[in-house]
Parts: sequence; C-alpha cells; structure tokens
Amino acid sequence: MTANLFALVDCNNFYASCERMFRPDLQGKPIVVLSNNDGCVVARSSEAKQLGIKMAVPVYQVMEMIRAHNVAVFSSNYALYADISNRVMTTLEQMVPRVEVYSIDEAFLDLSRLDKCQDINQLATDIRQRIQQWIGISVCVGIGPSKTLAKLANYAAKQYPATQGVVDLRDKERQRRLMALTPIDEVWGIGRKIAQRLKLMGIHTALQLADAHPKLIRDNFSVMVERTVYELNGIACDDIQQVVATKQQIISSRSFGARITTFEAMQQAISDYTFRACEKLRAEGQFARTLSVFIRSSYFTQHQPQYSQALTGHLVSPSDDTRDFIELAQRLLHRLWRTGPAYAKAGVMLGDFYAPGVFQLGLFDEAKPQPKSKELMKLLDGINHSGKGSIQFAGQGLNADWRMKRGQLSPRYTTQWRHIPIIK
Repeated sequence: MTANLFALVDCNNFYASCERMFRPDLQGKPIVVLSNNDGCVVARSSEAKQLGIKMAVPVYQVMEMIRAHNVAVFSSNYALYADISNRVMTTLEQMVPRVEVYSIDEAFLDLSRLDKCQDINQLATDIRQRIQQWIGISVCVGIGPSKTLAKLANYAAKQYPATQGVVDLRDKERQRRLMALTPIDEVWGIGRKIAQRLKLMGIHTALQLADAHPKLIRDNFSVMVERTVYELNGIACDDIQQVVATKQQIISSRSFGARITTFEAMQQAISDYTFRACEKLRAEGQFARTLSVFIRSSYFTQHQPQYSQALTGHLVSPSDDTRDFIELAQRLLHRLWRTGPAYAKAGVMLGDFYAPGVFQLGLFDEAKPQPKSKELMKLLDGINHSGKGSIQFAGQGLNADWRMKRGQLSPRYTTQWRHIPIIK
C-alpha cells in the first residue's frame, strides 16, 4: 500500500503580490489591499506587516501610517486575482498528477506515488522556481504525510526564512520538534473558540494536541477535532478532492458605495446582482428555480428608520436565463420596498438547483423557455468573458452612485485588452 504524502502550495501575500507583478517600482515597498468599498485592510505585503498594519483594520485608522511610509494602496481587483490564481493552479496541474484547489491562493498536491521515483524536495524547489519564473508569484511548499501536517509545514516555510520556502515533515522527530514550537491557534481547523477551550484543558501547542487521547478530544469537541489529532500523528483522514462539490446556492451581494433612498436605484442594484448571480449559475452548468431578494438599511444609522426584509419567489420550471430571474427579482422587490430608510446593502440568492434536462413539469404546468435562450446567454457570456467588451441589461444602470467604491482599483492587466501595459 502506498503511503500518503501531501504538499500544500501557498502563494505569499497573494493579493499584494498580484498588484506588484505589473508594478516593478513597488519592489520592496509596502502594499495594502482594501475590502469592498475600500473600507478595511484585507491583504498586506511583508513590508506593510513589518510596519505594524493589522489585518481587517479600518483604513482610516492607519491613514497617517500609510502617508508617513508611502504605502501603496489598492482596491480589491478580483478579476486580476482570479486570473493569476488560475495560472498558478494550471501550472501545478502540469507538474503533479492530482491537485485540489483549496482556495484562491492555496492548493493541496498528492505526492504519494512520486516519492518512489523522484526527489520530493527537489520537486518542491522546482515548483517554487517555475511559478516564480512563469507567473511572477512567490510560493511556499509544505510537505507531510497528512494534509494537516502539510499545512503545518507550510506555516513553518513562511515563518522561518532559513527554510528557503520548503519544509519537509516526513521525519517523525522533525514533526514533533515543529509541533512543540507551534501555538495551538496555528493548527489547521482549530478556530479561536476551540483554541480557547483547548488552552483551558492545558493544550497550548500542536504537540500537546497530537499527544492528547483522541476519544477525550472527541467527547469534549467533535469528530473533526478528533481527526485533527490523528492527522497531527501522520494518519491521513482526508484525501485529495479533485471534483469540486456542486454549489447548493449562489449569492450575489454588496454593500453600497452610497446609501440608496430611491426605488429606481434599488431596481438597478437588484438587476445588477441578479445578472452576476446568473453568470455564476451558468458557469456551474446548473439551472435554478428559486430566487431570494433581500434589502436592509444600515445598522449604524441613527435617527432614521430601520428596515431589513427578504422574500423568495419560484419559477414554474428551472432556468439559467438572466431575463427570467431579473423579472422575478423585480416582482419581489416591489413587494419588499419601503420608502424612508436609507438602504446600505442588498442582494439576491439563487437556489433549488437542477442539472439541465432533469426537471419534470407538473401535469397542469405550462412553461416554455424564452426563444433562443441558450444561444443568447452563450453569446452574452462569451462577449463578457472575452476581455474585449461587455454587455449588460439596461435595467442595471450606468455609472450609478450606489456601486461599490473602488477608488484605488488597478488595471485588469490579464483579462482586458485595453488594460495591457504599454512599454514606450
């Protein structure tokens, strides 16, 4: 039986690294990336971390530090980050047979059948070098007999520069030495509340958790924490998941860049969010039958009416046509709307998914798809994903004040032809 062996490849300071790729003038300089509506810091370069800028801090609280140290500030550029992530994952898939994309900047690799015919540490070094050379992103690689140990190895690769970005935890003694140095808060799957309870039991390090009795941990926590104990001891409880699970719902929601007080503006916002949700639905190859719409005012607005409500509607038969869902969303919005509150957020959720062609109508139901629906949606998505232009519905509005604020947005260098850098 082949012994399990995993690697975790994690991009370093991913959002900040993506912003730096096309800005060589920012090499060695601090960078921060902001959340939706440019509210909080969601990513930092290593230089920004050294300045003491914390994660999730409101940007206004560190503005003096940003000005004093000439920190480069960017709005979140999701199109750029997603494209660079896809390039990283595609490169990994060319180098190993099985890859599980864990998040936008992390992937687990299955090395179980490679250690018999290949130097694993050299492979990890080759992975780092190729991604750096081909894409321009720095990564760290952690290797271990379980996913949790691979994650722990990656943590060490980031923490200790002497490792040169690669840590191999196949050796049992090396595992225990590292676990003795690792706070329980840094163990994969151990959240803040669980960590606090473990500390009350005298478990402060990863090694102490590894040495705990699995049944004791299960009785006091859950089977998931028990599995973490096994994984810290090199017993793999989770394999590589190459097939992405089908989503059960799709949500499209944003806080507004400016408060909405008119029905017309809310109509535009709901149409826009429905448009985005339907794009995701078609990308999943699914049809949906239900749509929920919610609107709410700000929880922090004083001396103004507070309002938060949601409604759900159903189509007669499942669809992936944006027009069907925009029409349903507008009917729901008419029932939801109340004049008076200053609305801060809204969103839509698609649910009740079906694979194409598997839904059966009731005996007395009458529902026909809109003419040329499949062809129109394919054309719409093709143009919008081509990077050469975009099409939207008139109801989404143009240059609306309510749209998310992204005042420091960088160009979409890799997905829009007009944003390709020009060297003069």
